[in-house]
Amino acid sequence: MRKTFDFERGTRMRKLRIGIVGTGFIGKQHIEAIRRIPGTEIVAIANDDVEVAKDVSEALNIARYYSDYRKMLDEETLDVVHNCTPSAYHYPINRAVIEKGIHIFCEKPLALTTDESENLVELLKQYKVANGVNFNYRHNAMVQEMRGRVKNGSVGKVHTMSGEYLQDWLMYDTDYDWRLDPMIGGKGRAISDIGSHCFDTIQFITGKKIVGVNARLVTVYPIRKVHTKRVEDSGADRDQVKNHVKEVAIQSDDAAHILLELEDGTQGVLNISQVFAGKKNAFSLHACGEKASLTWHQEQADRLLVGNRDKGNEEIFAGASYLTDEGSYYSTLPNGHPVGWADALRSSIHSFYNAIQKGSYRDAKQGYATFETGHYIMRLVDACIKSHEENSWVRI
Repeated sequence: MRKTFDFERGTRMRKLRIGIVGTGFIGKQHIEAIRRIPGTEIVAIANDDVEVAKDVSEALNIARYYSDYRKMLDEETLDVVHNCTPSAYHYPINRAVIEKGIHIFCEKPLALTTDESENLVELLKQYKVANGVNFNYRHNAMVQEMRGRVKNGSVGKVHTMSGEYLQDWLMYDTDYDWRLDPMIGGKGRAISDIGSHCFDTIQFITGKKIVGVNARLVTVYPIRKVHTKRVEDSGADRDQVKNHVKEVAIQSDDAAHILLELEDGTQGVLNISQVFAGKKNAFSLHACGEKASLTWHQEQADRLLVGNRDKGNEEIFAGASYLTDEGSYYSTLPNGHPVGWADALRSSIHSFYNAIQKGSYRDAKQGYATFETGHYIMRLVDACIKSHEENSWVRI
């Protein structure tokens, strides 16, 4: 394999050959992020719609495209595959990649069910390939800074974690997406789609697992109206069309309110919603300690708020000279040059690639989320559903 120069480490390294499965919004974001990482080459993409695959390959200058990811795995020499497909396809693609002995980086959730995710974790005991799940928020510089300050004790013992993840893209009963179909998106929706990010980021900041949940799930629209197709209205002008609307029963949550407990007794609370008017991607976290508090807002991702009692509060920007070792490593731009969502995605992938390049992916603990972490978070989602159904705390 060809060698390239790593400008960040000043060393020669192997050039990674990469394949992408799924070329929708998130697949394109992965492609853009990968191309910002030295020592990488995207050699092929796969999409079950061959015309889409062709269009993306031409638009993004990727040499080869496939309608069947299995053919891509057979014909290409790949080091890493990125699984950027809807949830229902995660398990079969992940399994196929692992059995080929190829490193795998998957969008969350890891699989559609915990049985599937557990099977993948077991499979990795036989095929010891690098495996990662894209919980990208933990790779934001200021989330890393929160972790660093919790670790060094500057905020004192953390007694409460709280957060909210609020969106409005499903607030009308005419809003519909594949995530609402349990056969494609799974049983949980808001708690899986955005709540999973909350779970992972809280566990990452504190270094502790969530071991208990008490959840109340909210389905605002038990019935949603789906526009299935547009047809000509014979009684109107040919240019006029009308929508055919189908009513679909919704089995998943639009919102959730969750109490949680960490393994050291730290308490927490989460408010999650995809039907909150005016909120686009409003993910916020608060760590309340005995000496100070820390607050991070994803929509102002390059800032960390430090709350104090006996002196003025502080607002810290993502400048390496102001941060702990954890935060400064991820603060790659000069102070005043905001780092945000795309940077965290790039850092998430780069962390995974670094482990492959160094061979450290074999270590039990990683800075990125592994399949084992992804499986545990799926168990948390299931625990929330069970808690709601039984109206009780559920322990993991």
